[in-house]
Amino acid sequence: MKAAVGGQAVVEGVMMRTPSAWAVSVRRPDGRITTVVEDARSVALRSPVLRWPVIRGVVALGESLVIGMKALSVSARLSASDHDGEAGEGGGEAELGRKEIAIALGAALVFSIVFFKVVPGVVASLVPVEGTFLFVLLEGLIRVSLFIGYLVVLTLLPDLRRVFQYHAAEHMAINALEAGDPRSAEAAARHSRIHLRCGTAFLLWVMVIAIIVFAFVGRPDLWLLILSRILLVPVIAGIAYEVIRLAGRYGANPVIHAVLWPGLLLQRLTTRPADHAHLEVAVAALDAVLAREETNRQRRAEADVDVMA
Repeated sequence: MKAAVGGQAVVEGVMMRTPSAWAVSVRRPDGRITTVVEDARSVALRSPVLRWPVIRGVVALGESLVIGMKALSVSARLSASDHDGEAGEGGGEAELGRKEIAIALGAALVFSIVFFKVVPGVVASLVPVEGTFLFVLLEGLIRVSLFIGYLVVLTLLPDLRRVFQYHAAEHMAINALEAGDPRSAEAAARHSRIHLRCGTAFLLWVMVIAIIVFAFVGRPDLWLLILSRILLVPVIAGIAYEVIRLAGRYGANPVIHAVLWPGLLLQRLTTRPADHAHLEVAVAALDAVLAREETNRQRRAEADVDVMA
């Protein structure tokens, strides 16, 4: 059975993740590729409730954010130095402490909630539109416009072009894996830089689903409007996760693919054509995480045998 694989672009590299591990590979200044591998045991294994639909999405998103911050920290250090230092297996633990990760995540979440959730609601409330439907629709249009505008601004930053190339390489390597092709840069080069489970598509669905969810809240007083936009973020994210999960399972269906088309189109902004060097890094991360996933699977199997004996 194939392990589900996701990932993200980092500084001069790619992070790949499976259910029980993550690996980040980085192109060093001298051209070498260095890989760091870590285990990742999900908190969802602690309770069946955490694996319920919608709730599991909130858990998965939180874990992805934490691992993503660790991977970015590892890649930032490795990409700036030729010295190995702590590189290698287990090297990621020394990069950011829990306090630093909490501060960074907190700042990012506050910015995203205020900019993409609260601001559209406040701006829409200043427009003299009649009726809940028109108000929620206007708010949604403002939110989506801010999101697309934000992505467009990012594409204009020269320093992010290589990150977008690594983003494409991540998608291409995973597409090759899911197609049953060999894990190589040459095989990955034959595949699309667009992927159904991309985080960009997820964020667009967050914007769209917010319109539906906020319609049930109506047009309350400003303080309650702001509070509802903050408190309902986990619910919206959880529903969006389920949509992306279904997309990965039934994306070949023409109807499903048509519904997902706007999110796929938006990935053209956050990916750029990857070359052989980018794909080599993505494949290195993929090889490492799949090897660790297989090792963890065998360990779990052996542990089950010990218990049964």
